[in-house]
Parts: sequence; C-alpha cells; structure tokens
Amino acid sequence: MTIRDINYLPKQYQKAQKLKINHSYLTEQFSDYSKIFKEIEKIVRKGDYTLGGEVNKFEKNLQHRMGAKHAIGVGNGTDALYLTLKALNIGKGDEVITTPFTFIATVASIATAGATPVFVDVKEDYNIDEDKIESAITKKTKAIMPVHWAGLPCELKKIRKIANKNNLKIIQDSCHAIDSKYYGRNIVEYGDVCTFSMHPLKNLNIWGDGGFILTQKSYLAKKLYLIRNHGLRNRNNCEVFAYNSRLDTIQAAVANYKIKNKLTNITKKRIKNALRLDHLLSNNKNIKILKRNKSIKTVFHLYQINVKKRNKLLKYLISKNIDAKVHYPKPIHLQKAARHLRYQIGDFPVAERLAKTTLSLPVHEFIKEKDLLLMSTYIKKFYLKK
Repeated sequence: MTIRDINYLPKQYQKAQKLKINHSYLTEQFSDYSKIFKEIEKIVRKGDYTLGGEVNKFEKNLQHRMGAKHAIGVGNGTDALYLTLKALNIGKGDEVITTPFTFIATVASIATAGATPVFVDVKEDYNIDEDKIESAITKKTKAIMPVHWAGLPCELKKIRKIANKNNLKIIQDSCHAIDSKYYGRNIVEYGDVCTFSMHPLKNLNIWGDGGFILTQKSYLAKKLYLIRNHGLRNRNNCEVFAYNSRLDTIQAAVANYKIKNKLTNITKKRIKNALRLDHLLSNNKNIKILKRNKSIKTVFHLYQINVKKRNKLLKYLISKNIDAKVHYPKPIHLQKAARHLRYQIGDFPVAERLAKTTLSLPVHEFIKEKDLLLMSTYIKKFYLKK
C-alpha cells in the first residue's frame, strides 16, 4: 500500500456513483445551489467567515427545532463527541460505556480523549442493550455513550435511570438521528448532550464537514462555547487552553438553507420510503425486518435489513445497478485499532452476527416508487433462484 492508497474515498465514491439506484444523492439535493450561492455572497461581502452571523442563526434554528436550550456548532461530528468528553473532564483513567456496532468515530472520540472504551452488546435493533449496561459499570465508569443507530433512538428512559442511579453522564451519539423523537419527546431531553454530524451523507448535510452539540445544561454549554474556540472569552482573553473546532460560517449558511427549505421533507420521505420497503419485503423468510414502534420516531439515516446469504445478495444487487451497502462488516472490538482493549471474537455475539447479515438499501428523498419496487423485485428474484 502506498501513502496515496490510504486516501481511498475518491475511488470508492466514483465507483458507487455509477450505479443507477444510489445511496448518494448530493447532485440532486443541491441542484438549486445558485440559491445558496446568494447567501454565501452576502457572507463574502461582509467578510464574516469565522463564527459569523450565520453560525449564530444556525444555532438558534436548532434550539427551536430540536427543543434544546443550547446549540453549539463545531467542526464535525467526531469533534462534537470529543469536545463533550473534554468539557465533562473525562479522560485518562476513566471509562465510557458504548457499543461495538457503530462507526469508528464513536469509539475513537473516547480513545483520543484519553479514556477507555468499554463495550456492551447490542440488541436486534442495532442499539445498545440497556439491560447489559449495569454489568459493565466499574468505579472508573464516567459516562454512557449510546448510539441512535440509523436514526432509531435507544431506550433512553432506561438508560437515564441507570445513569442517575450510578451518577453517570449520558453522551448521545445522535449523528444519525436529526428530527427523531422518543415517545413524542426530543431526545435532547434525556441525558447531558446530543452530538450530531452534518457530513455530506447525513440527513442534514452540508458541503463538507460540520457538526453540532445540543444540551439543556447551561454550565456545559458555557464550557463548550469556550473550548471550540481556543478557550477565548473574547479576542484578548483566554480562559483555558483549548481547541479550534468552529463551524464555518459558509457551512452554517448551507445548513440554514437546508433546515428552512428541505429537512422536513427529507425526514418525511425517508420514513415513507422505509415503511414502503418494509411492506414490499415482508413475508419473506430470508429477510428479517425490524419491528417498528410507532411511539418512537425513526428517521432512517440508514435502512437496514438482516438477510441470508448477505454477501452474495450484495454482489447481485450491485450487478443490477443497485447501490446496496454494508454498515458495517466488522464490529469495532474486532478492529486492529481496538486490539489493546483485548476483546475477542464471541464477546459480543449479537453485534458480530448482525455484522454478517445486515444490508443497507437507499431510502433517501430521491428514491422513487419504481426504485423501491425494483429493489424488492430483485431481492425476491435472488432468493427464488437459490
């Protein structure tokens, strides 16, 4: 492998973009880019690039939409997790309980903050098994970091009860879960913080990296506003040596446009498409679809099913121009980066089994009824052949 090979994303994206039914939809979603350019032109004319007016507007928009007292725009979703850990003084010698079935950033934020990730297995819905959390708590445990996988909120009432009983913080990795609801309530109402990503493939996405943190706790918001911007109280006074993780004003303008004009429709369409696929793929013994709780609003950042002969089905669908994907084929505890944690194959059997059977299908707002029918038809044909 050469140094250049490590930058694998361009080749990966170019290959996937050739498929007709695609997970990526950025060209279509930002086809009205000229309207956003007009907003960016205002920023350029003002020279308002760093923590500018659009960032302030963005944070207020999120407070209103998500029922949060405070919103803090940061450089990306990983920084949202990392800065939260630092603001809570969680680091060397501390432990944070989380799930092995997640993107690497969840666990990396804990490790790079100096703390130790402690894994708990997941349930069939991909979310952390709340009934197994207490057995993982030690004297070193400082927080629980549940992941609302694919936009399905975890069992927050139970997790909050465990956290309160054991004096632990709750840091919600909500990067998939913008607009989700837990029994009619905003997820920020549970625990200490919610963290979000605005990566180009997220439901609320921008033209690069970006993220934000929501919290109801003023003392925590005060610290986060400081440490995202070098610890500066103002231009000439630094209260604490900290970090540079400011949300770009230009990216905030993109996000504001999306929130005002598109996010509601994105959420509705994803839910509609996902439930339609549920119906089209039902009554197939080769496919397991999650049971949907009508009291929990899932926003379907990902639409996942568990299938037999997953790898063969994956190749088959790609051969039919359908961008099926696997999120993710290897749980975090089995990654090379996690070897020092000394977990073994078999430690988290549900996560390991789901990694072998899960398949993701596109359900974003540009997926049409004919696309859903085509995906379901090819899946049925695949199993009839077998």
